[in-house]
Amino acid sequence: MSRDKLLKLLPWISTPLLLIVIVAIWKLSTTVFGISRFVLPPPEDVGRTLLELMRQPEAWLVHARITLVETVVGFAFALVTGVFVGAVLGRIFWLELAVRPMVVALQVIPKVALVPLFVIWFGFGLTSKIVIAAILAFFPIMLNVLLGVRSVEPGHREVMRSLNANRWQTFSSLDFHSTLPYVFAGMEVGIVFALIGAIVGEYLGGNEGLGYMVVVSLNALDAPRLFAVIILLAGLGWLLFFAVNGIKRLMIPWHESVIESGIS
Repeated sequence: MSRDKLLKLLPWISTPLLLIVIVAIWKLSTTVFGISRFVLPPPEDVGRTLLELMRQPEAWLVHARITLVETVVGFAFALVTGVFVGAVLGRIFWLELAVRPMVVALQVIPKVALVPLFVIWFGFGLTSKIVIAAILAFFPIMLNVLLGVRSVEPGHREVMRSLNANRWQTFSSLDFHSTLPYVFAGMEVGIVFALIGAIVGEYLGGNEGLGYMVVVSLNALDAPRLFAVIILLAGLGWLLFFAVNGIKRLMIPWHESVIESGIS
């Protein structure tokens, strides 16, 4: 078997092995070291609770759906605004220089501190969670787009000018293709941040969603259910990330990051 084929099979071999090792260490911790079930429940209890949750229509049709909607809508707003702002700031250097202190100030504000403010402004419904999801996803997308626009080689622009290409031709043939990898890099980070924003919003001010289920499990001191909800959240985040990654593979199959990940 060739080296490339072995590398392609490696994740399918290593991931189950790592999961087995983690579960084994987990089980040993609860039996050998006598860790309390209220602190670290046995994996079989968590697995049983997870199966019970997956059989409950409310968990999927209400809570998981609400979290998914908040994440996707917030991410969509962040994508549109992030690409627009990043492209504008990347092309207009003096404007980026003028607003840079404000962008840095907004970026370093702990977004969790803004959740109560959004709850006051937008209520306990979907809107406040969508806003915090969009804000968390906005900055990685915007900064990556800005970097992508700035990374276009000046020599390439000179070639387009020498070919008498107009602005649209320059954008479609050069700027668009050169910036796309950076857009998708920002999207891969942004979709994770959007999910985090939705969960934090539900955690601090909501009565629906998987974040709300975490709060309910915590208040009931139901550790197996808490672990099960966290596993559901991990699965949802995994699906969203790989959805974005799949779109990336379709849009830029020629890019080095896609080619290398396909080999690995």
